[in-house]
Amino acid sequence: MSHVLNDEERMALDDRIAKAEKKTGTQIVLALIERSDAYPEIPWKSFALGVSVSSLVVLILNNLWPFTTPAMAVLVSIVIILGTGTGLALLCVFIPDVARLFLSADRAEAETRQYAESLFLAREIFSTPDRRAVLLMISLFEHRIVILPDTGLAGQIDDAGTAEKIISGMRPHLKAGRLAQALDAGLDGLENLIIHDGKSISPAVELPNTIIQEKGA
Repeated sequence: MSHVLNDEERMALDDRIAKAEKKTGTQIVLALIERSDAYPEIPWKSFALGVSVSSLVVLILNNLWPFTTPAMAVLVSIVIILGTGTGLALLCVFIPDVARLFLSADRAEAETRQYAESLFLAREIFSTPDRRAVLLMISLFEHRIVILPDTGLAGQIDDAGTAEKIISGMRPHLKAGRLAQALDAGLDGLENLIIHDGKSISPAVELPNTIIQEKGA
């Protein structure tokens, strides 16, 4: 995965994370993931659609302007049908915006959530003694945002409604491709939502402020 944030943006966000952690008494981990799943079915779905639509087009064309010979009809049909299906499948492979058209919202939501939970465990975000930690993850291909708090923040951001308030403030920036601003808006939302418990965070259990950037599945 090529770095989607430049050095200046990463340094600014690292500083923002530290300030937000001090204000909220919470360890905050930001993550940018290229895609949460490989979605191998997407090219096949697009191929099937391309074949189906082009088959109908060939049938209509043959009825309006019949092919001169059966051999010509077979050749033209194969070229148009397979060419359209293959072309659409290739577009899905190389152009994310096209591939996203064949991804259901429920599937995108489930896969992004699953990846966030896996990342939460793999990075041991649960390791703070008071369990006051939260993962804020953006999955770029799916255009999805996940906020995953640890148990120490129960009652503050574990409710879907409270998390959605933060996410809704990030979406316009994400849609426009302003990733640094999206993450900054997420930090603002967490700062406004999480109430400091009055305890200090021990340096021995601090999680790195460096933003996680992964290619994903």
